[in-house]
Amino acid sequence: MEREHLIKPVLDHSYPTVQYGKGVFLYDEQGKAYLDASSGAVTAGIGHGVQEIIDAMMEQAGKVSFVYRSQFTSEPAEKLAKKLSDMAPGGDYWAFFVNSGSEATETAMKIAIQHWQEKGRFGKNMVISRRMSYHGITMGALSMSGHVLRRRRFIPLLEDYPVVAPPYCYRCPLQMTAPSCKLACADDLETAIKRIGAEHIAAFIAEPIVGAAGGAIVPPEGYYKKIKEILYRYEILFIADEVMTGIARTGTMFGMQHDGVEPDLMALGKGLSAGYTPMAATLVKDNVMAPILQGSKSIMAGHTYSANPQSAAVSLAVLGYVERHQLAEAAQSMGAYLLTKLREMAEGIEIIGDVRGKGLLLAIEFVRNRDDKAMFPPGEGITVRIIDKAFHKGLLVYPASGAVDGAGDAIIVAPPLVITEAEVDQLVQLLEEAIREVADELTRESAGGDKDGEI
Repeated sequence: MEREHLIKPVLDHSYPTVQYGKGVFLYDEQGKAYLDASSGAVTAGIGHGVQEIIDAMMEQAGKVSFVYRSQFTSEPAEKLAKKLSDMAPGGDYWAFFVNSGSEATETAMKIAIQHWQEKGRFGKNMVISRRMSYHGITMGALSMSGHVLRRRRFIPLLEDYPVVAPPYCYRCPLQMTAPSCKLACADDLETAIKRIGAEHIAAFIAEPIVGAAGGAIVPPEGYYKKIKEILYRYEILFIADEVMTGIARTGTMFGMQHDGVEPDLMALGKGLSAGYTPMAATLVKDNVMAPILQGSKSIMAGHTYSANPQSAAVSLAVLGYVERHQLAEAAQSMGAYLLTKLREMAEGIEIIGDVRGKGLLLAIEFVRNRDDKAMFPPGEGITVRIIDKAFHKGLLVYPASGAVDGAGDAIIVAPPLVITEAEVDQLVQLLEEAIREVADELTRESAGGDKDGEI
């Protein structure tokens, strides 16, 4: 065989070649259709092959595709910044454009630290996150992440930032139950602040709904209001990682809107451009920018493709499409329908422990035993087996395994926001077939057979 040159996720794995996409489907070189039940990596929010986005891309390419931000600004970048501020909670944000979610969260971290430096408080350098968290793969973003498996290879290079209890009600880390717990997981943040000293902490970062690091974990009601109160009391900034939840995914334009909380900084990506171009953003409140405007007047960050006019024009077209087609409302209604269907499916499959989420960011957690929620050993690879079964049936879902200190199995189900009821029904049918096949394999294995059912 001819040697390969492209580094793929698994080097010795054979991947089909995608040829084109339309709506919620992707098609390979053999013409096989795949229902994109994960929007790629929870990215393709408006579906594939939308002509008006392609037209916007072509129109901007006919004008200018690249300028360097220290030499020029551009109309698409200026319009996109204002559009995002108008849409965001409170409506008073500045925007710094980057290329990926990792860059957006890391830029938020740097701006938070610079904010305190410009106020003369140079000791506030730490960022607190949660144990079940993933904020990106760059060194700063990974330092803010609590996901054990994603950090493991790079521990010597990472900052040892503190982490606190996640709002994981299905497996409460504090062995309590909502609402009688009185949001003890939020109180854990205050405990950490007192131990470390607020004078050392610049910010707290969290996803409104935990995505890949836990699988669509929705905090109990009132959690973020309490978090915000604690942070305000101790003069610590709040960074909302909206990379996965932002742009209508959870049924509101931003995930934080479910709780009526305005973060000090937000990181956006994924759905901002819906996969049509690399684009992400860090949004920064006026009050965070104020000391920088009065001081150095410059954000200490920069990327060659920051505020790229081509990507900005595409993202503007995506946001326009989301608004005109009322996709936040669609995510809310279709998400409720999908959640009901998944929970009905789960009733008859013993390895499904929990089905959860909000809007069209949903997840299924798998367990060995429903009664005690016992997890499968990591070596059994339950998540991978289910994803592979689904893939061969023409269904794409996203992994969320290893969230509980390297253990635990879950998948994310997050189709494009344009999915129809008929397509949801097809999704659930294919997913049920895949999960049942793995469940049957596990039954045979426990009875002494192998994965193919041979005794």
